[in-house]
Amino acid sequence: MTFTTKRLLQNPNFVSRGDVAAPVHLRQWYETPRGDGTPEAWCYTDQLSYGAGDIIRIHATSTAEDVQFELWSDGLACRLLWSGVAHSRWVETPENASVVGCGWPEVLQVPVNPDWPSCVCRLVMTASDGASTEHLVLIRADRNQTRRAVLLVADGTWNAYNDWGGSNHYEGVIESNSNRFSPELSVQRPYACGMVSLPDEAPRTLPTRPPSDDVPLYPHMEWAWKHGYSKKYASAGWAMYGRPFVHWAEQHRYALEFLSQRDLHRDPSLLEGVPCVICVGHDEYWSRPMRQAIDEYVDGGGHVARFAGNFMWQIRLSETGDRQICHKYKARAEDPYYGTDQIHLTTNSWEAPEIKYPGRATFGLDATSGLYAGFGGLAPRGAGGFTIYREDHWAFVGAQLGYGDILGGQSKIFGYEVDGLQYRIEDGLPYPVPTDYLPEGLEILGLGLARLREDALSEGDTLFVGDEDAKFIAEMFYEKTDEATLARVNRGSGMIVCFSRGAGEVFHAGTTEWVAGLVRRDVAVEQVTRNVLDRFLDR
Repeated sequence: MTFTTKRLLQNPNFVSRGDVAAPVHLRQWYETPRGDGTPEAWCYTDQLSYGAGDIIRIHATSTAEDVQFELWSDGLACRLLWSGVAHSRWVETPENASVVGCGWPEVLQVPVNPDWPSCVCRLVMTASDGASTEHLVLIRADRNQTRRAVLLVADGTWNAYNDWGGSNHYEGVIESNSNRFSPELSVQRPYACGMVSLPDEAPRTLPTRPPSDDVPLYPHMEWAWKHGYSKKYASAGWAMYGRPFVHWAEQHRYALEFLSQRDLHRDPSLLEGVPCVICVGHDEYWSRPMRQAIDEYVDGGGHVARFAGNFMWQIRLSETGDRQICHKYKARAEDPYYGTDQIHLTTNSWEAPEIKYPGRATFGLDATSGLYAGFGGLAPRGAGGFTIYREDHWAFVGAQLGYGDILGGQSKIFGYEVDGLQYRIEDGLPYPVPTDYLPEGLEILGLGLARLREDALSEGDTLFVGDEDAKFIAEMFYEKTDEATLARVNRGSGMIVCFSRGAGEVFHAGTTEWVAGLVRRDVAVEQVTRNVLDRFLDR
């Protein structure tokens, strides 16, 4: 969703703040090559995902002529798949590289070995002058082999939050004297610091202990400021969500393979023979073809285990696939599809009337009925987990959960963005309010409360999220933004739901922070996760 950086990051030039020194490798609040003689090395690849026989084309700029590359599988057992040396040179970077791409020269080609496992890899670049950087590469499985559970990485959301070069779908430097988000983003650029890897001490978005009588803060942003990481590191990326899930899954002997969302956009047949698709973390941005691939997969007998939240925006990809497009909020009127017979393809919220494809149609929940929990001034002292209502459901077998118990409260799995539905309580049980596109037979298993509007909790408090999202949703659904309407949309929910559709089945825990329960070894969260995967994989 939308964030306005006011409270903590008040200096946009990243110079200094009190006794916290500015990160030496950053010139502004974003990373970009300096070109001032300091050792530097930067790289990206022409694609994110590759299959056997494909060529990984590495593009780079460096202050040193000799650079070494290493490709490491980033699973529980880190394995060196390949290493090589290349010659590089310093190449200037366009000021709007985040929009048009870096345009650096190709320095090396790496054929994908058919013996490499399907995995997500860190591509590490080290220059002879000591500069170093890293990028992500995904290796797809050979579809002629026995298929395994697929972790579908959330690269649409990675791109949306990646502020390398100065712009993302939230803010930017694409216009002078402004901080306007960019509706177009290039994937031909590096990932921001913290999206590929993180130290163990990096804070998550939700504090483990809620504030008592103090004003809620955003500790992950304080940490990012102090240590030189992107302020969006905790919102999206492989390091915060995908990597911890994979390590947990491998520890419990779940064999995985990997696909990107762009893979589905290009070729939905890549899901043929896959027993289960898994989504984790913050998974906010999808194109229509990506969704349609999942719908066809489930209707045909596939299973989706979605431990992820904030299914919010429809995006488009450029014809060449190297740019991601998302006109949001009032900028949707600038979308060339707006006002045409293709208006359903405008890049707006999935629940927008002109889109006619609400999130619940695919995953059972809507982002606009949920949103923030445990985050800053948005229900910071909430339960932290889901209240369980249907304790006898198969997902809770062995989890020692009864009616009214809180799942994941201690490990803080509920937030920072959640998905929900309009609901009613009857005989102590929640039921979805009947509406169009709601999957038949959907059951609400767990429920928590969320908010859409951040209010000042103390005098002089500066808001971070504010009320922009509340105004957007109030106007979209009710065409007015008076106080009564804002109060109405402010009350949201986050849910765990399950339903069958066609020959397949979907389990959706609609929260971005489910993986925190796995990282923190919450036995009940782990048991529910195993129950879902074991059922969908017929283990």
